[in-house]
Amino acid sequence: MQKKRTWIVAAASVAAVLGLAWLALVIFLPSDEDLAAYASAELENRFGVPVALGSLHWQLLPVPAVVVEDAATRQPRAITVKKLTAYPNLGALFVRRLQFDRIELDGAVVPQLSLRALDARPSGLIPEGAVTPLERFVFRNLTWVSRHDVAVVYDGEIDFDPNWRPRQARLSRPDFQPATDLTLTRLGQEDRWTTRINVGGGTAHGEVELQTRDSGRMQLEGRLQPVGVDVASAVAAFNRKPVIAGKASGTTQLSAAGGTVGELARSLHTQTAFTMGRSILLRFDLDKAIRTLGSEHAGQTELESVTGQLDTQNTPQGMVTTYTNIKASSGALSASGKARLANRQIEADFAVDLVDGVVGVPLVLSGPLDKVAVSVPRGAVAGAVIGTAVLPGVGTAIGARLGATLGNIFSSDPAPKPKPAQPAGKP
Repeated sequence: MQKKRTWIVAAASVAAVLGLAWLALVIFLPSDEDLAAYASAELENRFGVPVALGSLHWQLLPVPAVVVEDAATRQPRAITVKKLTAYPNLGALFVRRLQFDRIELDGAVVPQLSLRALDARPSGLIPEGAVTPLERFVFRNLTWVSRHDVAVVYDGEIDFDPNWRPRQARLSRPDFQPATDLTLTRLGQEDRWTTRINVGGGTAHGEVELQTRDSGRMQLEGRLQPVGVDVASAVAAFNRKPVIAGKASGTTQLSAAGGTVGELARSLHTQTAFTMGRSILLRFDLDKAIRTLGSEHAGQTELESVTGQLDTQNTPQGMVTTYTNIKASSGALSASGKARLANRQIEADFAVDLVDGVVGVPLVLSGPLDKVAVSVPRGAVAGAVIGTAVLPGVGTAIGARLGATLGNIFSSDPAPKPKPAQPAGKP
């Protein structure tokens, strides 16, 4: 009986404590209206654009949380949030300070072009050693919309250290095979992270480092090692149309600089030296393009090997992609050249050597990516044949250059006009 009475007293005590805690929460937590007004004002002050909240309310069970639904920025293309649940730190709440143990986001659409307005007002980083304002951020079904309206869905989670430093982070493409994901792991308390990337059935593991200057500007440097990445699968993982199919390996150097995370992302520069074995040039028949002087090129080209360097540079106007030192070969042909892609426009120059005696044929690609113009200057094939006659059997750069030169001589096309100089600061 004594033992039973003890348990009853203990249970009553626990109930009393829980009741008092509940009452304290109800008394001290702000009302939904107050919290909504505070949140809207803070968000607008933080991001520089008005934010409309469909609903915002406290959830006390099973654990205290703030639930925001149907939020949207007031912009021409709104950033929208279907549901966001924030779990506050209760100790901080009792001293009227918002600090979150976890935030979960379920469903959001983020147009890339709308993010630029959110950087209008710089917000400094939390000072070193400050309390971590957010311990963990989890997001599901977040749709990123590129400047050219390519939508890609991501899931992810980030655990934060003070000063918004990720301790562990993971980003993935849900429901896509082969697995496509990125994992960052911080090395102790240093601003260095190991990266593990799975993409296209291969990997691109490496390491990145962040340095912060006295001025507050940040410098990001990194190195990745792509191994056995199926290029077509990797490109398709991000809802893009692949140009070539085959497995690539190489080395990638990346760098970025800026005063904010947004500036870092917009300045990101990568340099990748790559090699590919047997591969297929999709939707383009090089042999047909040469023999029809560019009027026909539908088809494919099988290649034995491809090497070159790929550079990407983020700019305020979008990413600029440059291919240099491209060399491709197969049993039927070899080609070398360069290409530049910017704002969905391509400019490319190649010299193509065919095994059956035609060498040094200049091939020019230009125009929008969805309607590329292919041209071979008139007289180029005749000039290339003469180049072969001068240097019999030479399918090298020397023969190619001679063939191209003679092609220009025999062509009735007027010499191309020089392009006007680009204004300073434009890519």
